[in-house]
Amino acid sequence: MKQAKKEYQHIKKAERLEISILLKRGYSQNEIAKELGRSKSTISDEVKNNSVKGKYDPCKANQKAKTRRKNSKYQGMKVVKNIKLRDYVENKLTAGWSPEEISGRIGNIDNYLPYVSPKGVYKFVYSPYGRSLERYLRHKGKKKGQKYTKVTQLTNRIFIDQRPSIIGEKQRFGDWEGDFIVSGKKGKGVLLVLYERKSMYVIIRKIACRQNWIINYQLKAINNSNYLNSLTLDNDIAFKKHQELSKTINTPIYFCHPYHSWEKGGVENINKLIREYIPKSSDISKYSQEYIKKIESKLNNRPRKGLNYRTPLEVMLENNQFRLTKHFDTISLNLIKQKTAQVFGLRG
Repeated sequence: MKQAKKEYQHIKKAERLEISILLKRGYSQNEIAKELGRSKSTISDEVKNNSVKGKYDPCKANQKAKTRRKNSKYQGMKVVKNIKLRDYVENKLTAGWSPEEISGRIGNIDNYLPYVSPKGVYKFVYSPYGRSLERYLRHKGKKKGQKYTKVTQLTNRIFIDQRPSIIGEKQRFGDWEGDFIVSGKKGKGVLLVLYERKSMYVIIRKIACRQNWIINYQLKAINNSNYLNSLTLDNDIAFKKHQELSKTINTPIYFCHPYHSWEKGGVENINKLIREYIPKSSDISKYSQEYIKKIESKLNNRPRKGLNYRTPLEVMLENNQFRLTKHFDTISLNLIKQKTAQVFGLRG
């Protein structure tokens, strides 16, 4: 009969003294593990993580381990203390499951195990007990010190659940979703991306930065050549003056709920396709306008299953979704060109 797995216990100070003595006597880590009744990986981790300058000193090792446990604030202890739960979480993570999937499965199907939230799984992974599992995460959880700006600077928004059903059900053309693709930390420039929900048509514009007036003028130019019946956005601070923008383009604007980017899934998926040509952390200022237009053209001339394998451009042309006039304020356009030249280091 298979013996029950013992609950993990921290290495004690007396054990660290024994480890030090046995190492000096030339014992292997495997032999030390057998002497102390520990697993080889436990001894290996202890020596590796608590040595100082390549030497294992029991007093320094004990202090180092104590500090690490204190700093971790015992994160993930709910998982660590329950052997069955820990085995389950480890197995599912290595199988490619996300913390959300693990938590949901336990809460709804595998409820013979004590429930643990997705946050609890992340805490376990980022604690000293689960650090080797971090590489299996598809999306990194929030770490200590990581800060997010609360979306409180946009007022008088109309949220997506107040949007007419004709938009959500894709019953007409001219309902667009908008988003940005930004450069890496050392890069400059931004891509303004618009996605037409019914035709899957995409518009990509390289702009200098996300200042309100630049965004407003760009959308005004787009509205002069395309039918914009509505615009759905996220809560980017660039849309702080959304009421002014709505009047400028004569189009109602709706917002996703904060941190609910999936509510505009069409443009999010398009962004992933654009990232095939402009990888993350890229400096967008280094990509020419011609290259951006080629990306836009490729996406709009790609057959889509959702369109019965017609292209977005074909659908837009068949339904007369382009305006014949393309009037735009020349003074405003020159201002945008000057700003772009200034940021990108180009000549006017």
